[in-house]
Amino acid sequence: MSSTQILPQRQQPAGADFGTAAAAARAELAAGLRQTQARISPKYFYNALGSKLFEAICLLEEYYVTRVETGIYAAEAEAIGQVAGTGVTLIDLGAGNCAKAASLFETLQPSQYVPVDISAEFLRGAVAALAGTYPQIPMVPVGLDFAESLKLPPAVNAERRLFFYPGSSIGNFAPLQAAQFLTRVRGACGVDGGLLIGIDLVKSAATLEAAYDDALGVTAAFNLNVLSHANEQLGSDFALRDWRHVALFNAEQSRIEMHLEARREVVVRWPGAARKFAAGERIHTENSYKYTQRGFIELLNACGFGEVQCWTDEAQQFLVCHARAV
Repeated sequence: MSSTQILPQRQQPAGADFGTAAAAARAELAAGLRQTQARISPKYFYNALGSKLFEAICLLEEYYVTRVETGIYAAEAEAIGQVAGTGVTLIDLGAGNCAKAASLFETLQPSQYVPVDISAEFLRGAVAALAGTYPQIPMVPVGLDFAESLKLPPAVNAERRLFFYPGSSIGNFAPLQAAQFLTRVRGACGVDGGLLIGIDLVKSAATLEAAYDDALGVTAAFNLNVLSHANEQLGSDFALRDWRHVALFNAEQSRIEMHLEARREVVVRWPGAARKFAAGERIHTENSYKYTQRGFIELLNACGFGEVQCWTDEAQQFLVCHARAV
């Protein structure tokens, strides 16, 4: 198998799979728009443009998450290597441009690298570049909506799997969903498996809201682009100029919320249906839950992980945990 081949989602024949996936996306988007509180899943942020916009977000001063997490990996590389071991099968969930995982290659010396991402085309390009730099590491990229399924292809090693889930993406799941997802990860760990995960910690509302509503408007563009992706997938007729980005911290739920708010009364149509949005009505596009260290360790323990070791930055903005499947 070529190191740059994207394996079909759910291991069906490529044509049937893509047709099934497209139909499922249309059904999911339509169902979300029909809800009383209209919703679009954050996974639809990540078409080719959305993936590039997220790369730009990671460079912003306000968006501390990537900068601080990367600093923890650099500062604690030796300690992480000691607990995780070398020669692991490194399964990178939501791999994006693969940069965070690549920063750990020297430490972990993976026997196989398995980047997994819903944005298959973007992943293909990232892995092609990475394979040229690290020809000694077998790479098995997988195009998969891992929030729905963790069924990996037979080419992925079954032993010593280390699932890597950086960026506090676990925060996109509601607490019950997060527990269900982590339980699935535990089940997919196999023999001597584990998890290396990044978690954003609770902090001031001002800091959090700035991180999700930057002065340059890059996050606003990222959020608005979900409507372009919906138009592509669903055949809807969202006009981006009719909507504005909203980000707020919900202290009661301990989460950042992102919404798109109608600037005026609009009617959005898609094949077989339509919806009128009043001025000020919102589409909920993302939650990002924030945790305490104690609370997240308790969650890991409840999902079948133990021997949790954690590292944080000096300001305790972000947490990285390694946990063994027990």
